[in-house]
Amino acid sequence: MFTINGEVIPDDLLEQEFETIKAHYERMGAMSCCGRDGEFREYARENVTARVLINQEAERRFPDISEEEVDAAVQRLIDHEGGRAAFFAHAGLTEEDEPMVRQEVAAGLRVDRLMSEVWGVENSPDSDAGARAAAAEQAERLFYANHLTDYMSPEEVRALHLFKQVEKVEDRDSCYELMRGLRRQARAGGDFGELALANTDKEDKQVDLGFFRRGEFMEEFDLIVFSLEEGEVSPVFASHWGFHLVKLVERRSPGPLGLEAVREDVRQRLETEHRSVTTRALVDRLKAAAEIL
Repeated sequence: MFTINGEVIPDDLLEQEFETIKAHYERMGAMSCCGRDGEFREYARENVTARVLINQEAERRFPDISEEEVDAAVQRLIDHEGGRAAFFAHAGLTEEDEPMVRQEVAAGLRVDRLMSEVWGVENSPDSDAGARAAAAEQAERLFYANHLTDYMSPEEVRALHLFKQVEKVEDRDSCYELMRGLRRQARAGGDFGELALANTDKEDKQVDLGFFRRGEFMEEFDLIVFSLEEGEVSPVFASHWGFHLVKLVERRSPGPLGLEAVREDVRQRLETEHRSVTTRALVDRLKAAAEIL
């Protein structure tokens, strides 16, 4: 247990934050057992401290939240859950807990106001609109240029595909030998497309798969096809459905997507980065002035 500006922080709050952080790292596969517990407990203390300081500052700056605002916010929560009974049941509360709910909602509204102010989410004079737009455009272009590797089109390949279905176990060896023979013909200069069209068991006779990306076909197919060089014929390989033979016709290397195609993602990442930086700066200022015992 410790105090922040005289407010007592209970141990169970720290323990709950610690368990949340540890569970996150366990899901990510970044740890096992207890080797990083000390580190996670420090993270928990920092997180709780930041939240308490922000709540305290929000209450200091915006002490008065009208009953109408609280009523509207509570009603939105109730509507979202499909009614009062569902709301209280989902929260593990009863109707008698409504005063506590209203207090929590009011605190949340104060924090929302504070963070809107800190993040600069406010209306500026219309005369600044042009300057704001120009600054935003410049920031977006700079971010895009500095993170270009994040905005590349995926690798694509075009392939020809020969498929033979195996319906009976006893036909497996003969089918495999047939495919090996077709592969030898193709590697000796035979037209793979013609060989595939004449021998495929695909009902639609589609042997040219066109361009595709990883993940559009089954994994074992991707592993073979994307390992080939242009013009190379694959070994015969099997899947649940039968035997396959593939020739890689063409490969398209990844290339940069235009800014317009990814502008919304750029904007969201810039906003997230801005909020993270300004929030961290606020917490640092509050912590420097706080009495933490």
